[in-house]
Amino acid sequence: MRRTARVMTALAVVALALGPALAEARPGGSSSSGSRGSRTYQAPPSTQTAPGGAQQMQRTQQAPAPAANPAASAARPAAPAAQGSFFSRNPLMAGLMGGLLGAGLFGLLSGSGLFGGMAGFASFIGLLLQVALIAGLVFLVMRLVRGARRPAVAAGPQGLARDMGGDDRRPMNPGMGMGAMAGGAAAVASRPIQVAPQDFEVFGQALLDVNAAWSRQDLEALRRLSTPEMTNYFAQDLSDLRARGWTNTTSDVRLEAGDLSEAWEEEGRHYATVAMRFSLIDVTRAADGTVVEGHPTNRSTATELWTFVRFPGEAWRLSAIQQTG
Repeated sequence: MRRTARVMTALAVVALALGPALAEARPGGSSSSGSRGSRTYQAPPSTQTAPGGAQQMQRTQQAPAPAANPAASAARPAAPAAQGSFFSRNPLMAGLMGGLLGAGLFGLLSGSGLFGGMAGFASFIGLLLQVALIAGLVFLVMRLVRGARRPAVAAGPQGLARDMGGDDRRPMNPGMGMGAMAGGAAAVASRPIQVAPQDFEVFGQALLDVNAAWSRQDLEALRRLSTPEMTNYFAQDLSDLRARGWTNTTSDVRLEAGDLSEAWEEEGRHYATVAMRFSLIDVTRAADGTVVEGHPTNRSTATELWTFVRFPGEAWRLSAIQQTG
């Protein structure tokens, strides 16, 4: 009995370890991966095909914006500590006044009066004036030192933006200056664009082509069809399958329904996110041909949101796959 329990425990551990891989076989890994420009961390609008919306990105190279709402952060009231008295905001003056009070208390305890140790009230007033003058000079010196240490802000650079194919020659959008860099993705300007009927045909064909290239493990074809980021994810998923001695193939892919979620332009690029419901035969096999997941003849159905990106006049390329629900 004890040996049987050990075997069952080992099998359970293996099942838990391999479970995610079993559920992440088809292109995209059944997860949300890729980038949608400045809208990567925004949920695409729901559609008739995908009324439940999309899941958040689980794998992406898009850095999040430093602040979700810079304007709101700027309008936020100052911290309570900054609303204290003049002495609480100026440690130097606080220290000097502490020294004066300490001297006064010493004089009081020694029997010479509160300020007796300072030769009378007139001497005390004179000391205050000297302290104020010294404090003012120190404050002025500190301001000058801080000003000298502050680095000069150069004019906004004409930075280069890497395009979808890895080309560094394309200039950044002229609107992306120092203000956009400081404000993060929230400062990226975008505008809606129209998607032509022939574009929808391209999106539907891309669904078929990506699945076919995936089943052939053809990274060169996947590189032509997708962005470098998505190609890296495809390569990683294929490598994980090979490490387990498995292969996944999808065949007879049929687009059942599809509609546009949103389309926009930013930084000279066109983006389009489309919801697609499709059916296919999705089978994962071990090295000996044993079916690990799926069925050789039974069809399965999936609904995903695919985002495509291009420069005007160039071909659309897959930049993200998001799961629904």
